Amino acid sequence: MTDIKAAIAGMSEPAAIQYLTEQFPGAVAFSTSFGQEDQVLADIIWRNQLPVRVFTLDTGRLFQETYELMDLTRARYKQSFEVYFPETAAVEKLVAEKGMNSFYDSVENRKECCYIRKVAPLNRALQGVKVWITGLRAEQSENRQGLEVLEWDEARGLYKYNPLIHWSYEDMLAYLDQHNVPFNKLHNQGFVSIGCAPCTRAIEPGEHPRAGRWWWEQSKKECGLHG
Repeated sequence: MTDIKAAIAGMSEPAAIQYLTEQFPGAVAFSTSFGQEDQVLADIIWRNQLPVRVFTLDTGRLFQETYELMDLTRARYKQSFEVYFPETAAVEKLVAEKGMNSFYDSVENRKECCYIRKVAPLNRALQGVKVWITGLRAEQSENRQGLEVLEWDEARGLYKYNPLIHWSYEDMLAYLDQHNVPFNKLHNQGFVSIGCAPCTRAIEPGEHPRAGRWWWEQSKKECGLHG
């Protein structure tokens, strides 16, 4: 990993992604949730015609505004992306045993729902992938502040490339504005981090960006995708 990290150090995001696709042809994938960070990366990938496989996870509980942005993005860039859904049998079993909104009852129930609807589909989507590109930024949460631009994901056996990890919120907004990148309308209504509709609310001025995710919990604000 040291050689790869050294090679991409100082490169622009498009150049670094291009280098990674040359080192791992056909095995570089970008997972997008259609948040603002991910829209920046989608623009970089498609604007520069980089050979990166793009996919998203549809939990079945997303906001209508997120679905609208999916279609708007597809129309804007004339590019397709893969959509991974949770396993039907697993969702049916969860709902039959615990109801539609069991995630409100306990942290364990919430993590179970996240695993079925997000983590398991992600693991399927990453099969055969050597480099996973993410839109993580250090400012998003405390446990992301120690992440590096390139990391080794031992559990999944792949490199995790976080090109925006050191970008500020202002950097991201400036890029979206400069390139006229479409983004979710909910961002203009106080939603900073957007996930499933039942588990996301707008935040108040001064609140942490992740405060709107699983707001009824005091636990670490992660779903398991990134630890």
